[in-house]
Amino acid sequence: MHMPANTLLPQYLFPILFLLVVSWPAGHADHHHHRHRHPFACDPSNAAVKDLPFCKVKLPIAERVRDLLSRLTLKEKVGLLVDNATAVPRLGMLGYEWWSEALHGVSNVGPGTRFGGDFPGATAFPQVITTAASFNASLWEEIGRVVSDEARAMYNGGMAGLTYWSPNVNIFRDPRWGRGQETPGEDPIVAGEYAARYVRGLQGNLPGDRLKVAACCKHYTAYDLDNWSGVDRFHFNAKVSKQEMKDTFEVPFRECVMQGKVASVMCSYNQVNGIPTCADPRLLRDTIRGAWGLNGYIVSDCDSVGVLFDNQHYTATPEEAAADAIKAGLDLDCGPFLGIHTQGAMDRGLLKEIDVDSALVNTLTVQMRLGMFDGSGDDVFGKLGPRDVCTRSNQELALEAARQGIVLLKNHGNSLPLSPRRHRSVAVIGPNSDVTVTMIGNYAGIACGYTTPLQGIGRYTRTIHHRGCSNVNCKNAHLFGDAITAARQADATVLVMGLDQSIEAEFKDRDGLLLPGYQQELVTKVAAASKGPTILVLMSGGPVDVSFAEHDPKVTSILWVGYPGQAGGTAIADVLFGTHNPGGKLPMTWYKQDYLSKVPMTTMDMRSNEATGYPGRTYRFYKGPLLVYPFGHGFSYSNFIHTLATAPAIFTVPVDGRHKNTTTTNNAIRVTHAKCGGLSLGLQVDVKNTGSKDGSHTLLVYSTPPVGHWGPHKQLVAFAKVHVPARTQLRVPINIHVCKFLSVVDRSGVRRIPMGQHSLHIGDIKHLLSIQSTPLGVIKS
Repeated sequence: MHMPANTLLPQYLFPILFLLVVSWPAGHADHHHHRHRHPFACDPSNAAVKDLPFCKVKLPIAERVRDLLSRLTLKEKVGLLVDNATAVPRLGMLGYEWWSEALHGVSNVGPGTRFGGDFPGATAFPQVITTAASFNASLWEEIGRVVSDEARAMYNGGMAGLTYWSPNVNIFRDPRWGRGQETPGEDPIVAGEYAARYVRGLQGNLPGDRLKVAACCKHYTAYDLDNWSGVDRFHFNAKVSKQEMKDTFEVPFRECVMQGKVASVMCSYNQVNGIPTCADPRLLRDTIRGAWGLNGYIVSDCDSVGVLFDNQHYTATPEEAAADAIKAGLDLDCGPFLGIHTQGAMDRGLLKEIDVDSALVNTLTVQMRLGMFDGSGDDVFGKLGPRDVCTRSNQELALEAARQGIVLLKNHGNSLPLSPRRHRSVAVIGPNSDVTVTMIGNYAGIACGYTTPLQGIGRYTRTIHHRGCSNVNCKNAHLFGDAITAARQADATVLVMGLDQSIEAEFKDRDGLLLPGYQQELVTKVAAASKGPTILVLMSGGPVDVSFAEHDPKVTSILWVGYPGQAGGTAIADVLFGTHNPGGKLPMTWYKQDYLSKVPMTTMDMRSNEATGYPGRTYRFYKGPLLVYPFGHGFSYSNFIHTLATAPAIFTVPVDGRHKNTTTTNNAIRVTHAKCGGLSLGLQVDVKNTGSKDGSHTLLVYSTPPVGHWGPHKQLVAFAKVHVPARTQLRVPINIHVCKFLSVVDRSGVRRIPMGQHSLHIGDIKHLLSIQSTPLGVIKS
């Protein structure tokens, strides 16, 4: 997707660049005094190996890999097929742990990374679902750049690896999913753009195929159920049509590989249509590596090769499981399984040594692209050290990301922003009102430091604090009294409610969408007693049915803050008191509780089915009663008006002459038959801020295809984040890649561009666009 040039990147970088020279965290070692790790391989002091061809930086990497493979014994090769790869001392190679995580900051979830000594923590950015709500692609890339700076610094200090199994770009298909918080939301195009941008930020966009760190898009594919109603991810068989696979589940991974140039893809635990993803050659060898051209390695989710044998009983013997996975295109096993059973598979004639070699070519190539076989640590990142972790500028970016991800869901009577002059005391109530680790969600590390919501609000005005519930489970109402009294006394009341990892997490899908325990009762009682405005602040990864608060006139405003990271409290307070004008939009649909009774989590269909009463999933296909909040919902303290300055009424798609008689079904051209290179549709949209506050506005452009096709009701086709000063107008150029974004997928899984009238929607503007093919292109079949 083409982003307009006037996105927010320069806006948020100005203060950061300034801060860079102002302050370093106290007590951290100087650049030139931190200890360097011992070289992984090709140590210049090791005379036996330093002159071998695989250590020669000037030789092509493919030649170096070939040389190294020719020197390894079979036993040594098998030891390199697992995440905890064995050392090869005779060739000067140390052991290496492949498993590190960096979902939204360097994490210690994987064994490859740890904190301590010179590296007590790392910048903890907001959880991905929160950052997705910013709809700011340049922000996503900038976060990736900062996270990889910190990762490289920690690698240099011997505390981290260089292979990070992030991001998670699965589609947030069902609102109950405990890991939805890790994803960029329910829209495949947003998820794909997030994947490409975050990966580029992490990997460094370096010349000559080099990598700063190696990212990994996971979990391929159709994985979005952990543990629901007696079905778990280790046993689940996702039944997915060709149409849904091509139209929804594949999109983010394709973008990640083809646009982001990711160095790794992880296959998932579940089966798809009866075959474990990590043993399916059509998914791994044919699609990821073949059709998309992955330049990198394919890794299993942890123990998933073991799972397909032990839990799914997919093969009769462990040797067959090992052989199936490697022959399907798996290069690395997170877990011990391939290390134990590959030799046996070869002894039984199920695998040849060349199969193992082809897996190792992919992993060793990535290690060489990372510089791990270059000997000394004098590369461009070799100087990074403790001073480059938790810097003032990195922490400022975490704060800015949190501000941009906050969504204003309701603001009755413009009760927000609050004013320190008028609201001299604020009651701060709720189980999430003074939390720290809750704010960084899952797959996090140890933060540099925290500002809780209570602390953030306390910087603006006097606070009266009562939690009301001791935790989010909120099992008893006997603590409500003090909270209600505080609300009666204070000039305004802020309730910080919602969820945490005890409610939604990996291997923990939710049963329902309502606030847990007595939280709803606490909100209603406090709001009824409150002397001034009552603001409900929701921390959660997934959507929450807060219809009661939306309809309660005493709850004057509602903010969703996701899991806002280490600086969450500052960001919340900045929005509450108007020093930041909120501009976030929901990256997922907020359904009502009764939606769940109509959609088993195990039903993968996205499209609705009137015959069975199935309402469909996500804003693209949902047909059902009114929602709590739609995808893309979010207010501002300003008012933005859109005008379409320029847009074509007719757009012609050139068709390859060879296909003139075979391209159409129901008047829709196969994308593979259109000349797609550089085929984009240009619009110009004027965005006017009629308010008195400067603000950032998220421009969402949707398209509805001609009726009678297999497409969604509407599809996001472009988005842009623009900063518009008060009472000014900005012209925003939008480019829509026609083959990618104005196409639909037919029932056979073929992507086609429907001819005829498409309808573009931008805010309340509707523009009709007629798409036709070149005169020879369309002959109805």
